[in-house]
Amino acid sequence: MKVLVFALFVFVPLLLAAPPNVVIILADDLGFGDLGCYGHPKFKTPRIDQMAAEGVKMTQFNTPAPFCAPTRASLLTGRYPFRCGMTQNPAPDGGPEADALSLPRSEVTLAQVLKSAGYATGMVGKWHLGHQAGSLPTDRGFDDYFGIPYSNDMRPVQVLEGTEVAEYPVVQATLTTRYAKRATDFIQRNAKKPFFLYFAEAMPHKPLAASEKHYLKASGGLYGAALADLDDSVGAVLDALKQNGVDENTLVLFSSDNGAWFGGSCGGLRGMKGTSWEGGYRVPMIARWPGKIPAGRVNNELTIMMDLFATVLAASGAKMPDNRVLDGRDLMPVLAGDGKSPHEFVFGHQGPKLVTIRDARWKLHLLPSREMNFKPGADGKWLDPRLPDGVTILAPFEQYNLDAPPGLKTGVEGAAGLLFDLQADPGEQVDVASKHPDEVKRLQAAYAAMNKEVPVVEEVKRAPYKKP
Repeated sequence: MKVLVFALFVFVPLLLAAPPNVVIILADDLGFGDLGCYGHPKFKTPRIDQMAAEGVKMTQFNTPAPFCAPTRASLLTGRYPFRCGMTQNPAPDGGPEADALSLPRSEVTLAQVLKSAGYATGMVGKWHLGHQAGSLPTDRGFDDYFGIPYSNDMRPVQVLEGTEVAEYPVVQATLTTRYAKRATDFIQRNAKKPFFLYFAEAMPHKPLAASEKHYLKASGGLYGAALADLDDSVGAVLDALKQNGVDENTLVLFSSDNGAWFGGSCGGLRGMKGTSWEGGYRVPMIARWPGKIPAGRVNNELTIMMDLFATVLAASGAKMPDNRVLDGRDLMPVLAGDGKSPHEFVFGHQGPKLVTIRDARWKLHLLPSREMNFKPGADGKWLDPRLPDGVTILAPFEQYNLDAPPGLKTGVEGAAGLLFDLQADPGEQVDVASKHPDEVKRLQAAYAAMNKEVPVVEEVKRAPYKKP
């Protein structure tokens, strides 16, 4: 009898425990060195820093691609871009083929899996996985959606409520604040049931914009002001979790879709968004779950964006509807304890091709390292055709340019076959392939094995963008 009572006392509460809520906050173009907790000397991000102090900060977290849509697809499917069929960015102003790009209907999103498990699902912010009818968030598992369905510089810049246009043109100075309000409203409305909130922030993607609270006041100029708004919005979400009594039963994951653009910081890494260097792939990642993830930890294990998908499945108990290949792995042993990286290697995309492979120490470039090469004008600056115009894109006219690169531009010239020791040379300055032929051979073999699974796909042709 005593054994039965003990079993009921211990196990029944576990069986009756509510599944955890899940909040994923994804910044846009946030560099590895942009946050105070990642070492930036000027940008002030106290709420995000606090989140890191209350959870775990990852230092070797990677994206599978150095730009937006492929990484977002991998986050929501748990699969490399080549596997989930989303290797390029949709763009409403990039010509017919780019306009038609979307996440294949055959893919299963995290929202669909969690919704099937009884979760309320909501999304706020940038979708960028297809903007035509049938491809929007409410078609892919989200109960409601509010946001710009692609980048905030792609015309027409318009906010959707569900599938309907709610605002055009968009006042971007208030966008981060309004996004935060919608995110906190979702939490309040769904606090008494399991919920999944995917909060895909607009900042610090160009054009940078900031509220009156921080514009011309924040440390670090316009970029610092945009980050201050971002920081406030993360703080608002964390406050809402506490105010609604769900803080201790909520897993919060914070990261970025790729490295920084001009004006930001890749934290001493080489390159930037769009390039094959570490500055394109390595980003911040912070995880917080009171009572489940110990506070104040820094973790250096090799991890990648698809792991968030697998981690949420493991934490929630939700099940995939089939046995398709998942590239992500459950990170809870890493986040909550002394677990080692579940990956021997991670790979980096450029378009439909895999171009890099790295492990905990070594990184090999299989194809020439892609750079962001813009033709400067007579004043030495690149003329961005998607700059704010005061009519269709409403944001401050002052924006960063070629004179504010976020990452290192020095080092050996990019070429196929470069090998870097990331532990000794995180900035990818010195090629050591000739000194370590066995490491090159080992990485080439692993790359070749994975590359057999990559379909041969032509890159989508994009029409030259012309300002309307």
